[in-house]
Amino acid sequence: MSDAIRNAFRQQASGCRAMNSPLTAEVLETMAEILDHNSRTGARILDWPGDPMVDALKLRIAGGLHALARSGRDADLTVLYRAGTGDVATIIPRVLKEWDDWLYPWLDSPPQTNEVGRSAALMAGLMVAAQRLEMPIELLELGSSAGLNLNLDHFYYNLGGLEAGSIDAAVRIIPKWMGDAPVGQWPLIVARSGVDQNPLDVRDEAIAKRLLAYCWPDQHDRLARLEAAIATARAHLPAVEAGDAADWIENKLAEPHAKGTARIVMHSVFWQYLPVDAQKRIEAAILKAGKTATPDCPLGWLSFEPDPSTISPMQLRLRLWPSGESLHLAACHPHGASINWYGRENSA
Repeated sequence: MSDAIRNAFRQQASGCRAMNSPLTAEVLETMAEILDHNSRTGARILDWPGDPMVDALKLRIAGGLHALARSGRDADLTVLYRAGTGDVATIIPRVLKEWDDWLYPWLDSPPQTNEVGRSAALMAGLMVAAQRLEMPIELLELGSSAGLNLNLDHFYYNLGGLEAGSIDAAVRIIPKWMGDAPVGQWPLIVARSGVDQNPLDVRDEAIAKRLLAYCWPDQHDRLARLEAAIATARAHLPAVEAGDAADWIENKLAEPHAKGTARIVMHSVFWQYLPVDAQKRIEAAILKAGKTATPDCPLGWLSFEPDPSTISPMQLRLRLWPSGESLHLAACHPHGASINWYGRENSA
């Protein structure tokens, strides 16, 4: 099993390098080589009982190391992370040994990155929905984490030359854009709520620091954007409930639907972590609500999720009822850094 664990670290490192985080890549590559059973943390990683990829094991410990670096407790590690380069092969083995007890709890739970860069794609999708449905939106998000993306209408965007949102917004998202600009209109979101198994309240400074630790240390623009999104959430606190996503969406879609308001179910990099039974329940609940949707009470399903059948890692899709439209809007970088806009119909 230890070989599978080491290979998972190498695979994650390759992904980090491809997504322009060479420091995180080097740290994970080093760990793949030096992990042993001489520390509680190392032993727990090597003896991990689950799937290291599905459980995001590598990113759990990467977050712990970044948190330790940000804390300033280990001077050499802090200097390494601030510089983005250094003697990783010497520093990481020592840190794993000397900070064993501090790092060990970071393996307890998977990372919650709440990547707001994805809001550019999600907003483009909402703009398409808003133009087609021509009414205010009730936004329902699955897997909200801290709910930062529920505030997507408080951000500024440049979407292929199309400027949207307030120019004075603290959060500014300008992805690399390929294809035409989206054809749509700015959505009026009149209600918003989300659900997560472990919702994060960013008013708690310790939780905010934890979120920042999961952001890769050499991606300074992402860190700055996340800090701005946390500040925005403190000013506009999103309503995120603790609960099971399937239970929650079944109950939400069973509630009376106000005429003249469009319900949009939204999620990003969430679906792949669900058990198959939960996926089936959520899909069934949405399709059931779609069958009863009317022009006065329409429904939308906006997803930013991987598709194993395609090369591009994330696909932005939108389904609308009662029209039955199914749109393949874009292929996207996992963090939203680049968006290849299609905006086309797709019956799949």
